[in-house]
Amino acid sequence: MSLFVTFEGPEGCGKSTQMRLLADYLRARGDDVLVTREPGGTAIGEAVRAILLDPAHADMLPLTEFLLFSAARAQHVGQVIRPHLAGGGIVLCDRFADSSLAYQGYGGRLDLEVLRAISRVATGGLLPDLSFYLDVPVEVGLRRKVRGSGDAWNRMEQKELDFHHRVRAGYLALIAQEPERWVRVDATAGVEVVQATIRERVLAHRALRGGPGEGG
Repeated sequence: MSLFVTFEGPEGCGKSTQMRLLADYLRARGDDVLVTREPGGTAIGEAVRAILLDPAHADMLPLTEFLLFSAARAQHVGQVIRPHLAGGGIVLCDRFADSSLAYQGYGGRLDLEVLRAISRVATGGLLPDLSFYLDVPVEVGLRRKVRGSGDAWNRMEQKELDFHHRVRAGYLALIAQEPERWVRVDATAGVEVVQATIRERVLAHRALRGGPGEGG
């Protein structure tokens, strides 16, 4: 049974680690799991990613960001995500269209309804079955980024603190609008605690849809 799961959150929330751990767990159970990310997932998407995250492009407008993200997403959905789901597989994606609403919509103050309309075109109406929001206070997440990486911050991470607070508030607004799809997880807990919560919710969701649950 196909399943499309996305991982969202502010900078430094640990979503990439949690996604990798879930993929390992599901593969050990015999599932066909594709792990991917946005922007990226395809050669075109990775090229767009390099442009979007390059600190040299500090003057990029929020609308330009959004359109680049959407172009990469259209390629990603058509070339990678939909084919894997059509084959009955599981797709775990590090960020998806909700990121654009949170970052360019709420963070960049663009018109949300316009963004939603363009996103529907870019994704062909594809929505995740389940979306995890790994929640950490903005300052905590940014401190994690400082400690966890010896690399220079990318262009999105370098934005002002108020921007990151608007992004987090945006995510919380999105969760309130679609509580049946979202799972908000306290990402300040230990890695194992967070992963246990994620696994429990994925298995419960699959059982509800008639797929293999806890017992496999």
